[in-house]
Amino acid sequence: MEPAILVITLVCGMLVNRIGLPPLIGYLAAGFALYLFGINEQSLPLLESLANLGVTLLLFVIGLKLDLKSLLKAEVWAGSSLHLMISMLLFVPLLKLLAFIGLDQLTDLDFNQLCLIGFALSFSSTIFAVKVLEDKGDMQTLYGRVSIGILIMQDIFAVAFLTISKGDFPSIWALGLVLLPLARPLLFRALDKVGHGELLVLFGLVMALVLGAWLFEIVGLKPDLGALIIGVLMAGHPKSSELAKSLFYFKELFLVAFFLTVGLNGLPSVDDMMLALILVALVPLKIALFIGLLTRFKLRSRTSLMASFNLGNYSEFGLIVAAVATQKGWLPEQWLIILAVALSFSFVLAAPLNMFVSQIYQRFQPKLKQLERFPLHPEDRPIQVGNPRFLVLGMGRIGCGAYDELRQQFNAEILGIEHKQELVDFHRQQGRNVVQGDALDTDFWEKLERAPSLEIVMLAMPNHAGNAFAVEQLKKLEYQGKICAIVQYAEDGDALKEAGVHTVFNLYEAAGTGFVDHVVSEMCEQTNSSLQNDKNEVKHAI
Repeated sequence: MEPAILVITLVCGMLVNRIGLPPLIGYLAAGFALYLFGINEQSLPLLESLANLGVTLLLFVIGLKLDLKSLLKAEVWAGSSLHLMISMLLFVPLLKLLAFIGLDQLTDLDFNQLCLIGFALSFSSTIFAVKVLEDKGDMQTLYGRVSIGILIMQDIFAVAFLTISKGDFPSIWALGLVLLPLARPLLFRALDKVGHGELLVLFGLVMALVLGAWLFEIVGLKPDLGALIIGVLMAGHPKSSELAKSLFYFKELFLVAFFLTVGLNGLPSVDDMMLALILVALVPLKIALFIGLLTRFKLRSRTSLMASFNLGNYSEFGLIVAAVATQKGWLPEQWLIILAVALSFSFVLAAPLNMFVSQIYQRFQPKLKQLERFPLHPEDRPIQVGNPRFLVLGMGRIGCGAYDELRQQFNAEILGIEHKQELVDFHRQQGRNVVQGDALDTDFWEKLERAPSLEIVMLAMPNHAGNAFAVEQLKKLEYQGKICAIVQYAEDGDALKEAGVHTVFNLYEAAGTGFVDHVVSEMCEQTNSSLQNDKNEVKHAI
């Protein structure tokens, strides 16, 4: 039967993906379909083990990407905490009201059980939000960073619940885990030595499943918490991003098993489907609450709306919480199915909302503007550029070199734009005129003040999509000056020229030319030096 399981799962995932929804909805549907064929969790014990591995690796990868500084921002830690508390204060009475109306699934639940359901419904989907941000290229935008920060805080709340839900008191040896940060240099050194390829993947699995999950489990703590903490300890290493990418497909594949196990718990009844739809009707409350909170933290209404739509859904972590609650007997098993259906329906609602969020903002902009609080958030204020003659987008090595060359050759004002604040601070210390801004963020172009004397814009960003997006935005601003861009491939250069770029600079071709020039120069110097030595020897002999 195993081939049929793989085929059904693949077909369901592909069908759902074809209509623009996350494949995980298809995996849930595949679980329900397999249940129709008489397959359940008991008949596939390996599937539950793979599902647990998926959750563990998910938390380890979250830890690898965790920037603790980002969690210290008020709009992230306070926004997520307030949203969680207010959501539960809203959901519990609403669920109680539905129980009074006579919904059978709610009538026999006590207050604690309603709080558990409200807690599960308060989470937003990390998988959905990251997919939307990646598809739009908005991972580094302000609203994207705020969304990811809030999601990580929610994940931490979920891990805290999972740890508490274990119920057992940890061993006295658990106190020794406070010494783990002292092992960080050793972990960094091991990651330096492990290299790349399959060894890097194996290293990541050992860190997540052995040093993280297994070590925490033997001292009486939740394994998932161990995976998260080990990931956090390794987050500052230069190869942490590469390690996360190397584990990506393992994590995704094992999470498929988790969503299948949810569907294998049983089929939703008509009443369950109706209740799931009612729960989805509460999603706008989550969105409105996010908008209200984020604008109170002085983010622009547009930033708040886009982040709120990104977070306007139910979460796979809510399913994880519900799965633990049903295993412990704290919730009836049918609630895992109800929440799974509500999760799927919430994605169906969230997908078009995120697709048309810009049009929605334009439609309701006057009313949304009234929610803003001044002075605006420092990262969300209009970008004052002065009146430069040259603008360099992307202050990495190439952009920095271009900036210095322009400064040396022209006695004119130059402005650099860089999205990483640490690089902005570095360049300012070096005396360069650089401001923080992300050229891949539509907000950046909306906040950018006009510069009447601007003659040349140099696109020094490393990816073609970013440069193409910048050209499109410059056209919308009716910029009339010259545009220059770097490219890595000839076809990218052709595409940019068709889009209106006046000059392209192929990095690979230029690197080859520069390499030959350098070699020829070195050879000429060596030849000249050798000839001079020969002349000196002849003179000395004479």
